[in-house]
Amino acid sequence: FVELLACNGLQGSMGKVGACGDNAAMESFFALLQRNVLDRRRWSSREELRLAIVGWIETTYHRRRRQRG
Repeated sequence: FVELLACNGLQGSMGKVGACGDNAAMESFFALLQRNVLDRRRWSSREELRLAIVGWIETTYHRRRRQRG
């Protein structure tokens, strides 16, 4: 699995398997994404949805979440 990731220029998660803190953070992110983007309307294309997701992350999610100081 690690080799397959490396061949595709990807890096695996650095968290531990079953770490509830990692899971909670991701579940929270995807719940917000679902509520604020995915469930808002019916998207006519994948590209339109992709742009909406990127826009939401860059303009809303990154501005609201806690930043390192």
